[in-house]
Amino acid sequence: MKIVIIGPAHPLRGGLASYNERLAKEFQTQGHDVTIYTFSLQYPDFIFPGTTQYSTEPAPNNLKIKVCINSVNPFNWLSVGRKLKKERPDLIVVRYWLPLMGPCLGTILRIAKANKHTKVVCIADNVIPHEKRFGDKPFTKYFIKPIDGFITMSEKVLSDLRLFTQTKPAKAVPHPLYDNFGEKISTAEARSFLGISNNDKIILFFGFIRNYKGLDVLFEAMPLLKHTNIKLLVAGEFYEDRKPYDEQIEQLGIKDQLILRTDFIPDSEVKYYLCAADVVVQPYRNATQSGVTPLAYHFEKPMVVTNVGGLPSLVPHDKVGLVAEPNPAAIAQKIEEYFAKGEAHFTPHLVEEKKKLSWAKLTETIFDVANSK
Repeated sequence: MKIVIIGPAHPLRGGLASYNERLAKEFQTQGHDVTIYTFSLQYPDFIFPGTTQYSTEPAPNNLKIKVCINSVNPFNWLSVGRKLKKERPDLIVVRYWLPLMGPCLGTILRIAKANKHTKVVCIADNVIPHEKRFGDKPFTKYFIKPIDGFITMSEKVLSDLRLFTQTKPAKAVPHPLYDNFGEKISTAEARSFLGISNNDKIILFFGFIRNYKGLDVLFEAMPLLKHTNIKLLVAGEFYEDRKPYDEQIEQLGIKDQLILRTDFIPDSEVKYYLCAADVVVQPYRNATQSGVTPLAYHFEKPMVVTNVGGLPSLVPHDKVGLVAEPNPAAIAQKIEEYFAKGEAHFTPHLVEEKKKLSWAKLTETIFDVANSK
């Protein structure tokens, strides 16, 4: 088949780009002709919360990536739509993660589908965003109309989707393994690279920092821990004002319990942070799913997650990790429980569960949804 993926990819950075590139490679492995259409302008600089939108890593090998979509220029949407209409791909797989992209992507897809040939499947990361903004509902309604079917990565997002469309085919498939960040290495090697002591117990908060991810809640849990040698490694860039976090650290007196690596973590270094950790903690206030979960699965790291959104269904309690209520005392208690049980309690379940998280399962479901009546 001739397949086009629409969404972030190199030279853009981040989890969406990594996911789309890995999906393209899976389609290629199956013999399909794949091109990724990515953004020449994804976000105007004044609304982007991080330091840069662009990767410093080399472009992935053997992928066709067209840098051509301007998210805020309607004339560009018309041009890209007409190009896709003329190219007549058999299938377009489009990512939807933010209603702000609804007008751009919805317009491109309407024009592309005028060829009466192309099917469109959306992989919806979020339908209702974590942080609400003006225009969310109308932008999402506009985007949904030309879509033939949907993939979600949690039952929570599938439920949210049904508030907008009850009839279009949709299936939930867990986020596949992020197996494109290298193989697991020893804890000692990872800690040596990062300059972290082998004598400490390391809990890891990984990914960009926003309010809904609850890093401040995890900070409040730190003084409640009875073990004195537990350190929290924070690996990820601030996507909001850092000042309240710094003030909280000072107020709680937890500076010595923290290892802060708050620059963007390049793909080539991801394995060091995951492999240096004893356990990955996701203290989210609310969640649909998380790209951190399949990372932890790939590197076989147990997790402590909060009982919100789709997280508990992805992290079976007392098997691949522990589920806590989203408050400091509960999170602290589960961290202590993890260290009491030990890694060996969780590893066999992690190894077994990760077998279910294949990219082939995702592509199979995409084709099923595309061919649904």
